Amino acid sequence: MMPSLKIAPSILAADFGRLADEVAAVEAGGADWIHIDVMDGHFVPNITVGPPIVEAIRRSTKLPLDVHLMVTNPDDYLGAFRDAGADILTVHCETCPHLHLTVQAIKDLGAKAGVSLNPETAIESLKEILADLDLLLIMSVNPGFGGQSFIPSVMSKIRKAKDLIDANALQIELEVDGGISSDNAADVVQAGATILVAGSAIFKTPPYDMVIRQMRRAGIGAMPVETQRA
Repeated sequence: MMPSLKIAPSILAADFGRLADEVAAVEAGGADWIHIDVMDGHFVPNITVGPPIVEAIRRSTKLPLDVHLMVTNPDDYLGAFRDAGADILTVHCETCPHLHLTVQAIKDLGAKAGVSLNPETAIESLKEILADLDLLLIMSVNPGFGGQSFIPSVMSKIRKAKDLIDANALQIELEVDGGISSDNAADVVQAGATILVAGSAIFKTPPYDMVIRQMRRAGIGAMPVETQRA
């Protein structure tokens, strides 16, 4: 059975002037993973962090590092981010012409392999590779900047992804990123999510432990009773 619900604070919304303290604070507050958005200014209109920042975060926490590569040529950087401490490497299907090879390269590095979909990309595009994944990430905003509002139409895509995972009896984490808060956590989890990525909802509204607790309580309360695990 898959674990019940994970909360993954996104450092995109953290105070980078005191990043180690911010990461330590959300870890102490009950976070399960640390989500790191890597943007190249090409695939998405923003530039964020590289392997040195991931390496610094790795020294600051024992939590799994969930590294989301929003970059045009992810294959060129897989080794560097894995060496820096990434536990999960997620690439975008929109940037990978040979997605199966990219996923296998991630696994060969000893990391968990994830694939992400932009809001306009159909879930059906991943049918052939779904069984090879450890994680499927559904973007619920257009990637590039934090603080955006959840796109309501993405909810049906989350349900389709959940149905596809269940129909094939796959043990895959279903992660949702973009506009997640305590207000919509229950709906997103009820649709099928097992990991909630939240940036502004956590880092911009302290105390972090209270926000994480509220989000977890709302999400777990929306899960089937048989899957609710602390």
